This record gives sequence, structure tokens and C-alpha cells, in this order.
Amino acid sequence: MQVFNTPSRIIITCNNRLTPYLINEVEALGFDIKRKFNTGLELEGTVNDCIVLNLNLRTASQVLYSIKSFDAPSPKELYDGLIEIAWEEIIDFAGYFSITSNVENEHIRTSLFANVKVKDAIVDRIRDKKEVRPNTGSSIDKTVVHLYWKENVAEIFIDTSGEVISKHGYRKLPGKAPMLEALAASTILATKWDRKSTFVNPMCGSGTLAIEAALLATDRRPGLFRMNYGFMHILGYDEQVFFEERRKLKDAVIKQVDIKIIASDISEEAIEEARQNAKTAGVDQLIDFQVCDFADTVMPEEKGVIMFNPEYGERMGIHSQLEITYKRVGDFLKQSCRGYYGYVFTGNPDLAKKIGLRASRRIEFYNGKLDCRLFEYELYDGSRREPLVETVVEPIVE
Repeated sequence: MQVFNTPSRIIITCNNRLTPYLINEVEALGFDIKRKFNTGLELEGTVNDCIVLNLNLRTASQVLYSIKSFDAPSPKELYDGLIEIAWEEIIDFAGYFSITSNVENEHIRTSLFANVKVKDAIVDRIRDKKEVRPNTGSSIDKTVVHLYWKENVAEIFIDTSGEVISKHGYRKLPGKAPMLEALAASTILATKWDRKSTFVNPMCGSGTLAIEAALLATDRRPGLFRMNYGFMHILGYDEQVFFEERRKLKDAVIKQVDIKIIASDISEEAIEEARQNAKTAGVDQLIDFQVCDFADTVMPEEKGVIMFNPEYGERMGIHSQLEITYKRVGDFLKQSCRGYYGYVFTGNPDLAKKIGLRASRRIEFYNGKLDCRLFEYELYDGSRREPLVETVVEPIVE
């Protein structure tokens, strides 16, 4: 089974509400999208195409390559359908594989039971053909097989990503309550920032927003920070394809940019973590790190975007103190950021009201399971102005 050159169904997953940004990324890579849904999209391609997708996508979580779809009303039919697949041509009998799953079937109370059925079928098939039993376990750093089983239909995939690609690989020091890298990239893509003008991120924490802005400005892709994917552990993998695609990423990096990106935080520890993360990402020289209260952030005269991701009382912080903080954010935006586009990402609408500004857009996101909004504020400096860049996605807005 030559999966690297055989077209099949590809499902790219993402966090809920990130699909509009993922669509733009996939289409920019030249792929035709066949179906869109709340947590991803579908296209057709080979595992070699999956290599391109894994290395380039900022907003995705997984890239799944379909092996087979079949009727499976019960665990027996699931096993029977799986044992017919030529797993000995996909998984190295001397290798290691793991099973993940998404199961909605009346016969299954726990997905772990379904995982065992998948594992048994693969092991029995390879043992029958090669007289050797491959190693299995929970680690997802080698070959990963994914089962999607809903009601009477099962579909089995190779998870070509392995570890999720929503984590971009540069953040070695996560700090407190960090924003997922794919979410951070998506929120920036939802703004009117043009990747050339000023980008300011007060309360930067471990620096994810500022770093993602610098990566966007220089066209550095996540594939530059990672050297292990699920596709590398499939039989037939040609490392030259991977290294050629990675070389393209390196060649595409914009090495000289004239841009001001500022990240400030009152915590020296947070700034040091952000600086180290930016260094790992190769963009530390592009970011001006400032240790200060957010209201003392030095705002450049060259206008652009200022973006806050303050605490919102779900995991950390005290609500009454946060009310004061949000009011101060609003005062700072009004008094010190005229001419900028202001953005505040929060999961607490009551706190957002304390900002005291009328939002021009409220863009819907989820942070984990928490319903969040990215509030946009046009901070006029005199007459109304044209946006820095036309919005290129169609996010959900209220």
C-alpha cells in the first residue's frame, strides 16, 4: 500500500471556530477543499501532500490520511474490517504504533475498548504475515493510527501529525495559562494587522502573541521547529521529500523586515520566558521586550495593532481586581493608543464591559471549552481611517 503517492481522503482538524483561518491557509497552499465543518475540513491527497500540510499550517491540529471506511455495527465487524487491511505494508513489524480514537457507538462505553480492538486487528494481521508482533503503547511519537467510529460506520486513518501541530514547537517555557499557538495565530489573522506595521502586545506572558506576529511577518512556518512527525514512521517514507519541503520553508523566510513588535509585562520572569521562547523561534531580535506595567508600554508613533490577552477569572486572578485592570486597559487604549486598532481577547463578557469602549467587532473563538471573544476597537486619531489591511477571513462575529 503506497500511501505516500496514493490519493485518499484527508481530514485536517482544528479547534472549534478556527476553520475560517485554516481554510485560507490550505487554499493558499494550492489545495482544493471538498468539505468544511466546525472543527476542520476535508480534501483529497497523498501522504506526501500531508507532509506539506503538516509543515506549513499554523492553525491546524492534525492531518489525518484515510486508509479505509466500512460498515461496523459492532466490535466484531470493526475487527473484521480492520484485519483485512495490509498493515504489514504500512507499519514496520519491528516498529511501534499507538491508537487514538473518536467513538460514538452504542456497543462502546469507553473508547479504550475500541482502541484495543484496533490494536488487536493490526497486531494479528502483522503477526500472521510477518510472524513478529510490533510494539504498541500510548506514546504518539511514532506511528499513530486513528479510529473515527460513529454509529454503524468506521473509518481508519493514519495520523500523519503524531503530536498535534497546534503546538508550534518553539515554546519551551509555557508560563502561566498560555494561549495555544494555533489559537494565537488565528486571533492575529482575525485582526486588521498587515504584517508590516507596528504590533504591540502588553501583558505578553510567555510571549506567544508577539512571537506568532513575528513568525507571520517573516513567513516562518511551524515546520521549522519540529523534526518528528507521524508520517516519518510509515513504511515507504522518503526523508528526502521531507527535507526538500523543509528547505522550501527556509528559503521562504523573509530575513530583512522593517517592523516594530513590542512585548511588555510587569513580570521580569515572564519577559525572560518570552525572550527565551522568541530565541528558540529565531525572532528574538525582532521583538522589543519591556518590563513594565502595561500602561507604561512605550507606544511607537508608527501606528498599527495593539493586542491584549488579559486574565479573565476562569483559571487565575481575582474578579474585583480584574475589573480594575480591564478599566485601566480601556483608559490606556483611549489615552495612549489613538490611531491604532485595539484588540482584547477574553472569555469574560462582564469584564469586557469594564473596558468602556464600543467594539466594532466581536469575533468568536474558543479557548479550550471556554466561549471567548476577540473585541476590536477602532481608536480614532482624528478622522476615520482605512484599515491597515482588508480582513481576509470570514470569522464568526456578533
